[in-house]
Amino acid sequence: QVQLVESGGGAVQAGGSLTLSCTSTGRTFSNYGMGWFRQAPGKEREFVAAISWSGGSTWYADYVKGRFTISRDNAKNTVYLQMNSLNPEDTADYYCAADFLALSPTAQGDYDYWGQGTQVTVSS
Repeated sequence: QVQLVESGGGAVQAGGSLTLSCTSTGRTFSNYGMGWFRQAPGKEREFVAAISWSGGSTWYADYVKGRFTISRDNAKNTVYLQMNSLNPEDTADYYCAADFLALSPTAQGDYDYWGQGTQVTVSS
């Protein structure tokens, strides 16, 4: 089993920045690809960013590319999502997830474990 706990969410004004963290306990963190997804009120959950087990490969949704950066520290069992130039459309609950096989990093169905989420609210 893998337990994931997100932190770092909060309220910020448009143009601001936040850094989300997701810490893993349980199985070896470095065995898993990691991803961030988000779900806005009334909308389906969508892919945001993913990173390979080594950190050598990353993937981003078009709507966050150039603004968000995913990274990981395997020594700390933690994955990060640095979010810059936030806008109100980024308001959502953000979830991290762990993917053992990592065959389709952008696909929700590929992920094996999920955190409980952390809320991000961006005001205009």
